[in-house]
Amino acid sequence: MKNTIRRIRKNKKLSQEELAGKCGVTRQTVNAIENNKYDPTLALAFKLAFHLEVTVDELFEFHYGKE
Repeated sequence: MKNTIRRIRKNKKLSQEELAGKCGVTRQTVNAIENNKYDPTLALAFKLAFHLEVTVDELFEFHYGKE
């Protein structure tokens, strides 16, 4: 599952640390999600979307079959 979190976060001039604090996770978690090393829970995906002021669909691309 690919995501656009880094691009949107940078456009909003938020650091990974700031976004992490708003979502109640560590900076390392945000980094891992941005680098496609970790898929967030549904609850965290909604928190990320809320704080980035976008929909969950705008943050994540899901491809059936292949990644």
